[in-house]
Amino acid sequence: MSSRTKEKIKIFTTTITAGTHKGKKIEIPDIFTTRSSKGILKESLFNTLQFDIIDKNFVEVFSGSGSIGLEALSRGAGEAYFMEHNRTAFKCLEANVKRIEPSKSHLFYGDSFEKFETIYAMVKQSTEKTYFYFDPPFATRDGMDDIYDKTIALIETIEPEICEMVIVEHMSNLEMPQNIGKLTQHKRKKFGRSTMTYYKP
Repeated sequence: MSSRTKEKIKIFTTTITAGTHKGKKIEIPDIFTTRSSKGILKESLFNTLQFDIIDKNFVEVFSGSGSIGLEALSRGAGEAYFMEHNRTAFKCLEANVKRIEPSKSHLFYGDSFEKFETIYAMVKQSTEKTYFYFDPPFATRDGMDDIYDKTIALIETIEPEICEMVIVEHMSNLEMPQNIGKLTQHKRKKFGRSTMTYYKP
């Protein structure tokens, strides 16, 4: 066994900032696929969503350890759906969900592009509209160059009657389209290397 596989992965923690689970810790593994969404970025997101999120569905695509979806639940979202394909990140996600809000969380292990259809079918059955949060791994690794194209193609499948809003966290140097499918760019906010672009039907 190489020394690399024996290495213990460092775990960082972040905290839920508001709502019923305020102050609870979320563990985030230090692996390159899970950049913790910066505090300031998360704060800005939830300042935008505010009370509109109450009782709505929240889908965190490429969820890592679930910090955005769990914050959404703490602030009153009805149900949250998480999908993650990295085994280490998924184990952290499971532990975080168990500690914070297991009854309203739905976890899916595997490729987000493959799992999305299943989750979309579930939220379609719901009487509440859905927020979709996409935070694709930044395209700096081999084989990841098309990640934004695939993400945009996925967003194109979202129907306006299901969707409250789509939020995409992406590299700031990426110019996101004005319209994706039946959704229109509503707002764009930059935080250094990361930018959040909001779409609404």
